[in-house]
Amino acid sequence: MTMNFSLISYPSDNVLRFSVASRLFSRELVRFDENWKKKYTSLPCRPTSKVFSSRHVVPRHLEDLSIAKSKKSLPRREPVEKLGFVRTLLIDNYDSYTFNIYQALTTINGVPPVVIRNDEWTWEEAYRYLYEDVAFDNIVISPGPGSPMCPADIGICLRLLLECRDIPILGVCLGHQALGYVHGAQVVHAPEPVHGRLSGIEHDGNILFSDIPSGRASDFKVVRYHSLIIDRESLPKELVPIAWTIYNDTGSFSEKKFCVPGNNTGSRVGDGSVNSNSEKLESQSHRTSSQAAGKQNRYILMGIMHSTFPHYGLQFHPESIATTYGSQIFKNFKDITVDYWSRCESPSLVRRSINDTANMQVPGASQLLKELSRTRSTVNGSSYNGSLKKSLFTAKANGVDVFDLVDLSYPKPHAKFLRLKWKKLERFAHKVGGARNMFVELFGKTQGKDAFWLDTSSSDKARGRFSFMGGKGGSLWKQLTFSLSDQSESKSKHAGHLLIEDAHGSTEKRFLEEGFLDFLRKELSSISYDEKDFEGLPFDFCGGYVGCIGYDIKVECGMPNNRHKSKAPDACFFFADNVVAIDHQLDDVYVLSLHEEGNAETSFLNDTEEKLITLKVSSTRKWKDQTVPARDSSQCESSFVPDKPREQYINDVQSCLKYIKDGESYELCLTTQNRCRIGNTDPLGLYLHLREKNPAPYAAFLNFSNANLSLCCSSPERFLQLDRNGMLEAKPIKGTIARGSTPEEDELLKLQLKLSEKNQAENLMIVDLLRNDLGRVCEPGSVHVPNLMDVESYTTVHTMVSTIRGLKKPDISPVECVRAAFPGGSMTGAPKLRSVEILDSLENCSRGLYSGSIGYFSYNGTFDLNIVIRTVVIHEDEASIGAGGAIVALSNPEEEFEEMILKTRAPANAVMEFCNGSVIDNDQRRH
Repeated sequence: MTMNFSLISYPSDNVLRFSVASRLFSRELVRFDENWKKKYTSLPCRPTSKVFSSRHVVPRHLEDLSIAKSKKSLPRREPVEKLGFVRTLLIDNYDSYTFNIYQALTTINGVPPVVIRNDEWTWEEAYRYLYEDVAFDNIVISPGPGSPMCPADIGICLRLLLECRDIPILGVCLGHQALGYVHGAQVVHAPEPVHGRLSGIEHDGNILFSDIPSGRASDFKVVRYHSLIIDRESLPKELVPIAWTIYNDTGSFSEKKFCVPGNNTGSRVGDGSVNSNSEKLESQSHRTSSQAAGKQNRYILMGIMHSTFPHYGLQFHPESIATTYGSQIFKNFKDITVDYWSRCESPSLVRRSINDTANMQVPGASQLLKELSRTRSTVNGSSYNGSLKKSLFTAKANGVDVFDLVDLSYPKPHAKFLRLKWKKLERFAHKVGGARNMFVELFGKTQGKDAFWLDTSSSDKARGRFSFMGGKGGSLWKQLTFSLSDQSESKSKHAGHLLIEDAHGSTEKRFLEEGFLDFLRKELSSISYDEKDFEGLPFDFCGGYVGCIGYDIKVECGMPNNRHKSKAPDACFFFADNVVAIDHQLDDVYVLSLHEEGNAETSFLNDTEEKLITLKVSSTRKWKDQTVPARDSSQCESSFVPDKPREQYINDVQSCLKYIKDGESYELCLTTQNRCRIGNTDPLGLYLHLREKNPAPYAAFLNFSNANLSLCCSSPERFLQLDRNGMLEAKPIKGTIARGSTPEEDELLKLQLKLSEKNQAENLMIVDLLRNDLGRVCEPGSVHVPNLMDVESYTTVHTMVSTIRGLKKPDISPVECVRAAFPGGSMTGAPKLRSVEILDSLENCSRGLYSGSIGYFSYNGTFDLNIVIRTVVIHEDEASIGAGGAIVALSNPEEEFEEMILKTRAPANAVMEFCNGSVIDNDQRRH
């Protein structure tokens, strides 16, 4: 039997098994095999009509998969004793919420589920693990884009639902629709797409809803992400409705006016008495509830169950942060599973002896299960347990354990031991006029050439406490410039060309077959350090790599091939060995210098301190009089022009809405580029003007001279941060509105944003997506949302911001954390993989560095990265500003175009003012 897995996998390696053309734009279905092919020839994969299926019995195209025609009769599975943990096989339908389910099941089941994608195993492999190795107690089928009638969307799930009649299965959203479809129900368009919105739910008291209240007036509210539904009228007698809602009972998070329970499990209802699950199962006749039977067409199915199989489906998303009692539903499914197997005759030793498989991620789990199958076929009786332990050890030693695969698959390079020296200048920053004066003094004489400034320019110190700056000069300094290669140069979509320039000006060229992130991971892993060196520092960045990652690096993170190629580099970084840090809260200044052990250098510390003290002496002059680089007097050749005219952008929004209606995506972040020829403009002078006009907590100035590239960034959004305690944090922004011209109008607009159903839906979808991305690399149960949909105010706009945090697993490298979440979900949409495919087909050029990240990877294993928005990218005398917005079912195409223009306005105005002479240089002031 040929195994369909890869020994090396990244946490976000959602590699497509089907091309964009076959999944999205072909009118033909992707086939499982020839038997399926014969049955499907007349059906389109993406029908425009409402009805997706029209059979009331097992659809004809599924007959070859039915149990009656199965060539191999399924053995009766051995029962499971009533233990405190349950092992789940979690089928991922290429969704961006699967790992929210993973996190919930891990804490509830007692062991992590094994996650496989829906096309990763053949039926023969699934049969072996489920029935011969008896490796799992139940199956959960994830949500996902598309429809259950398209094999490319649903994979092996239909066969599991047909064949595994004696294994408990829970299908969520797409999995729910698959349960209906496989037994003959019609899957149709919903009255309207509902994504990121909440509904009240009624249920019939089914065991799946044990200890959960029912009714629109109750606090049982659920989040819905779907465009398709099971037609209630087409439900065959084998399927029983157990939950429903009214089609127009949708609203925003704030409208539902409830608090998300801390553990999201809810509480007991009724008189407090709770029957055992077995009693409830025995007492239920699995009838169609009288409440459901007579409902009018305005009722939409939210839950079904099979009348004889232990199979359940939920149209809503119990794993969402805003669904109440979501964890209780998963707990109830666990109890259903335990009850189901406890009714069988005798426990199976085989079932429990391989429980350790549940601690593995596929493809690691695939390899481990193969080892176990091989072991089981060669040993018997009491020797099995000893051989099992040996197999576990062998599998882990071969590098198949969870996400540590990448690090184990390469030998560690020779470690460089770096030491840190630093000085603190207390209460010093204000004495020299702040960060601006310091940067101009230290790096302004060369116009900021080969320098960086991670600049917290916001006046709100709570949103950004530290700034970091540095430039060329130290012996360890180097610059990395990476560009992805053309497809003709390598079979690997990760491959690219790297140029390395060292402190002495020497250059080296390398071809990176495995890509830039792989190179960066190995570089960071080669550094050793002593934690005592940075004890006492209140910040995490103590030197290391500072720079930017372009959007197209997504191909190293499991995304599809890039349809467009960037003219600018795809990644640029300095290795910064000399750093100046500013604590804006306490007004302290720190000067830091890295060196290799045995090669101490202190000149930077002393020279920088002397320069700053000299600046202090002359600080009686106003900041306007400080030396600023001269600016070329040439004006911009024209104003900024969008790559897409208004009409085309609106048409693309309408295309997005159609994809959303057909279930291909919940949210699509459509963008475009705005360009202007600016000649030989001084980038540092431009940035100083931009930070004055539009200060932001994650602002930055970067200049890479050998790439002819500068970035003037006023981003308000953090992508991802990892601190020295192992805590990951994301702060996505979704929802933006312009500031008002008067205090009264401003407050009204702020309230309008806060209560906007559309903006809340956008934000909630990305919060759930980021919870998923962090859930890939964080300890089970640690992912949480301390701030949900807060409104933050900036100079020109109000924005809606949420905060997601989680504790990183100890065996995950910092770069792998970034790989798991890049590109930021707020710049793609959800589900991320399918959304990126669609966006690549609609956008007519590369996003370049826009939508990527700027920040640092410290040598001590921490990092902090922003989202590149509100940013002027200057490359080869052209300035570009990317902008866009999230398209959801509630979007208005004309308003989406206006939002894109709004997000461009502040940086574009800064460029035009600076280039066209309305900003007077300090040199001109002196004359």
